[in-house]
Amino acid sequence: MRTLMLSTALAATLLCATALTPALTAANAAEIKNGGAMVVTYKDDIATLDPAIGYDWQNWSIIKSLFDGLMDYEPGTTNLRPNLAESYQMSPDGLTYTFKLRPGVKFHNGRVLTADDIKYSIERAVNPATQSPGAGFFGSIKGFEEAAAANGALSGITVVDPQTVKIELSRPDATFLHVMAINFSFAVPKEEVEKAGADFGKKPVGTGAFKMSEWTLGQRLVLERNPDFHEKGLPHLDQITFEIGQEPTVALLRLERGEVDVLGDPIPPARFLEVKNNPANKDLIAVGTQLHTGYVTLNVTMKPFDDVKVRQAVNMAINKDRIVRIINNRAVPATQPLPPTMPGYAPDYKGYAFDQAKAKALLAEAGFPNGFDTEILANNTDPNPRIVQAIQQDLAAVGIRAAVKTLAQANVIAAGGEKEGAAMIWSGGMAWIADFPDPSNFYGPILGCAGAVPGGWNWSWYCNKDLDAKAAEADAMVDPASKEAREAAWRDIYLKVMEDAPWAPVFNEQRFTMHSARMGGPDAIFVDPVHIPVNYEHVYATDVQ
Repeated sequence: MRTLMLSTALAATLLCATALTPALTAANAAEIKNGGAMVVTYKDDIATLDPAIGYDWQNWSIIKSLFDGLMDYEPGTTNLRPNLAESYQMSPDGLTYTFKLRPGVKFHNGRVLTADDIKYSIERAVNPATQSPGAGFFGSIKGFEEAAAANGALSGITVVDPQTVKIELSRPDATFLHVMAINFSFAVPKEEVEKAGADFGKKPVGTGAFKMSEWTLGQRLVLERNPDFHEKGLPHLDQITFEIGQEPTVALLRLERGEVDVLGDPIPPARFLEVKNNPANKDLIAVGTQLHTGYVTLNVTMKPFDDVKVRQAVNMAINKDRIVRIINNRAVPATQPLPPTMPGYAPDYKGYAFDQAKAKALLAEAGFPNGFDTEILANNTDPNPRIVQAIQQDLAAVGIRAAVKTLAQANVIAAGGEKEGAAMIWSGGMAWIADFPDPSNFYGPILGCAGAVPGGWNWSWYCNKDLDAKAAEADAMVDPASKEAREAAWRDIYLKVMEDAPWAPVFNEQRFTMHSARMGGPDAIFVDPVHIPVNYEHVYATDVQ
């Protein structure tokens, strides 16, 4: 998933439903009193709340508050658990999943959820008429190619009975259960979709912890408790109001005056250090890692970046520690494509050390003793111009004279999607944050051959067919007993990517969410790695009588 990162100034085994993680149940659960309200601010309006369409960090967690999928994650973690499914069973060959639904789950309109709704919702996302950006996630379901070219009807989904749905795959796919937890797979009621038509994204009806109460475009969005929610005791709050059009600096002032409870946008950079270092805010700022990497792409099809020594030299030329300081230490230096909290990350791999003398030597070996001229593109919103200027200075120190061109995000994306469109791109503002917490999601779209196509997200145009084959083998390892072996396989793939150096990874962003003193819940809820930016259904008000 593309994120507006800092520029926003942001086994045939049967599993049963899991309880909340110890970290959350330990949060004085017995003392939590349900009720109360919360105010969240955002600068920009929400585009849509249709789970088949919405695909940005801002609507991600709101959609998760309104809708549910067969699977979800333990709150504040990346651990999968059943959700609308009470349980599931996987066939020994990993090609068939049979899901038993929780009994009595209701949509916000009062109708009981059935297996037909699961089939309809997934097929709706695959149907080209829906124009879902997530259709490709269902590519391993049997009949996908035919469905994607026609009306979305998937031969691999069978309604066994009202409480049971069977999904057959065309190939083993270790990411499949994650796909069943992604927003695009969330259950929607056919009758409400057909009644609202193109406006369903403005009139959402799901099975989630909250339901829509009011939406005045450009002003406010109000959610209220779903009294029929299937998880006992949730949500804790009666109401959430999202105030739209709130400049982050103004929103921060309002939070400090007690008028706002959560900053939906990041803490404004100009006040970040002041706010973070204020002892009074110690318990009001939750800090968490993200499944994110910011990087420089090096177009391997354009000279001189078709030479691996040149690409390795770029990696050695960039002072990552200095760039992290430029953004007030809101990140940690990156050594590889995967972020540290992602399975498959290699903790012992040190990457390319900052060594400008060695970078110069590599350039000389590649035939560029005096360096060369090139260009680097970047998003024109702060802090990206400052970051790319620092990268420019580092490259100049080794003889690479990179002219900086800062453009609107859409123009940078368009250039990256053209084979000869850009030699180098700083990904800030468009950097990759995982759609789901699995290492494959950092490969296929942005490093694999399938992404190196016109309009794709693989802006380095790197295509290593041997690694593509190894990636396919890794994703076919579906037996839970192969978990460690699969992670090791992905680790090897990414280390090989780093040998080829189509990227210069720069940093892994950390997330800081500021909230008022009256809002309670473990920090993990306010920086949930999946419910970005906040897992709203687990937040509670401490002043409820």
